[in-house]
Amino acid sequence: MLRIGICDDEVGARDALRFSLERLLREDEGKVFYDFSSGEGIVKWLTKHSSELDLLFLDVELGGISGMETARQIRQRNLNLMIVFVTGYTDFVFDGYAVGAIDYLVKPIKYDKLRRVLSRAQELLESLKPQIFVVQNAEGLYRIARKDILYLYSDRRLVKVLTVDREYSYYGRLDEAESTLGSGFVRIHQRYLVRAGSVSKIEKNHLTVGDVSLPISRSLLKSAMAALARNMLGGENQL
Repeated sequence: MLRIGICDDEVGARDALRFSLERLLREDEGKVFYDFSSGEGIVKWLTKHSSELDLLFLDVELGGISGMETARQIRQRNLNLMIVFVTGYTDFVFDGYAVGAIDYLVKPIKYDKLRRVLSRAQELLESLKPQIFVVQNAEGLYRIARKDILYLYSDRRLVKVLTVDREYSYYGRLDEAESTLGSGFVRIHQRYLVRAGSVSKIEKNHLTVGDVSLPISRSLLKSAMAALARNMLGGENQL
């Protein structure tokens, strides 16, 4: 499932690019497209939907803030979103590397070039899998950077994933999340799984993550303390 944003202030340009992408992705039944007509619009949307895009095709010559400035503002909050610049010129190309663009397309967009760019994006997304935790619920699919997770909390059949920016919820089991996330995450309670790197303080029967105090159960106290110590001493892969 690939979630693609197209940001261009010309409706015709957005529609043409989307049509070409739909042809290339016709076998991907889960693909989702989001259209944006301004840099301000995509930046504002991403502040509330930070994990809901995989790839953004961003026009450089936008009205309002430029595509380059839009990319700079996006990078202040999101380092994982793949950005492909779309432009009528090539003068800016080297500036694109400063904001981590993976490629650029020159208008009019050639179908073969678009195919190669899309293939590269899909390969990069696949390579990022070990760094990402995938959450899916009724609202959609989210790819959350593991390093952004503070802790996970189980409430009956519902698992809540807490990050610095927001909370995600999905139906599942904390045991399965623990197995998926691996050694950088420590089970401290039947209902809590914390990212070791997010722990700022450890006391006798609880620890602090951000501004939140979480309990450490008696049954898991010894194993949790040992695992946290290993992480803090660099004995495990820290996130």
